[in-house]
Amino acid sequence: MSDTLIIVAVGVTLFVLFALPFYVRQRRLERNASQAQTEALRYGLHEPASLHPVVDPGACIGTGNCVSVCPEGDVLGLSSGQATPISPARCIGHGLCERACPTQAIQLVFGTAKRGVEIPRIKHNFETNVPGIYIVGELGGMGLVRNAFEQGRQCIEGISREPHGPADALDVVIVGCGPAGLSASVNCIHHKLNFVTLEKEDVGGTVRSYPRKKLVMTSPVTVPGYGKLAFREVTKEKLMAVWEDIVAKTGLEVNTEETVSSVTPTDDGCLLVTSSSGIYKTKRVVLAIGRRGVPRTLNLPGERLPKVIYSLREPEAFQRDRIVVVGGGDSAIEAALALATQPGNEVKIAYRKDRFSRIKPGNMERIEDAIARRQVEVLWSTNLLEIKPESVLLKGNAGTVETMPNDLVAVFAGGELPTKFLRACGIQIDTKFGEV
Repeated sequence: MSDTLIIVAVGVTLFVLFALPFYVRQRRLERNASQAQTEALRYGLHEPASLHPVVDPGACIGTGNCVSVCPEGDVLGLSSGQATPISPARCIGHGLCERACPTQAIQLVFGTAKRGVEIPRIKHNFETNVPGIYIVGELGGMGLVRNAFEQGRQCIEGISREPHGPADALDVVIVGCGPAGLSASVNCIHHKLNFVTLEKEDVGGTVRSYPRKKLVMTSPVTVPGYGKLAFREVTKEKLMAVWEDIVAKTGLEVNTEETVSSVTPTDDGCLLVTSSSGIYKTKRVVLAIGRRGVPRTLNLPGERLPKVIYSLREPEAFQRDRIVVVGGGDSAIEAALALATQPGNEVKIAYRKDRFSRIKPGNMERIEDAIARRQVEVLWSTNLLEIKPESVLLKGNAGTVETMPNDLVAVFAGGELPTKFLRACGIQIDTKFGEV
């Protein structure tokens, strides 16, 4: 065999072994991205709500690593040989895409050029502009249970290396006992810090108010003094049971039903935390209170009636009721579906837009099925005007006002960042328009 034939044979072999599989993989990724883009437009997932990846086309070399590592699926895709955001609304901040990129072409940013997101100003060690006050978890803009646990760990690990405060002060006061607060608390035990954890409701924070059976997204995480939590999807009930087990086995004490009203500095470099049960002097405060702060109200007549709720822990408490769910996000959809499964309920969703957007595809499929089965009725382009003891006033797209018999109004209009509280603490808040 001539040298030329040998070279050709080697070239063909190398092409078949390496180049062809790469080409086939890239073509498959591009086809998947095209299909995912169509789905994203249908579900409104092409518009990011908060944290999401952006790609520098000048640096991207199209390896597809970022597409493969994302556990949420279709946040990024390949188009014309380069990575591009497909469903950025699905991003919950794993950051795996950013770390997998060999050319550092990806950054996670908050907000977009058109839609700003308010984020408290935080340093790399989670300390705010106010010395001694730290923010971890969702309040700082990072969702996902694993991220919250990791931030709580890193924050306390850093604090443990700092000098302790005076003898009359605690090392740390942790405000909130959701995933970030729980992590900070067990890490305080691990580092033998003198601390107290205050929670305005109960262990679990915002997650505890989720509807029954709601799936909570997480990733494997190690809890000091307890062990590894190895699940990725878990129901709210199981996660609550695990967290209560963590509290029991680590000996953690949580002051539940204790609301913090203020954090003020002292002359000796400490902080005074005022709560509904007393005043605590501490060297540092870790705020792990979540982004919602308080549910967003509608400021409507009758909104203070006892039949108005803003969360749904026990759907089975409501049966044979005429129900209006206000909102069109995932929380509203999940609440409506949960209420529709209870005996005798008549469930309507009042939504101000003409279609749902930025909801999970699974929720879209479930609500479409419920609508088809007439378990749930959606009142599109409809605004709630007034709530009365036995009825509600609704204004439809045509401008007509209708009085509808009603026993329960469930409002899921999102939550408001606890801006007033943060600013009273002296914490600066920035509005991010597509910035890191």
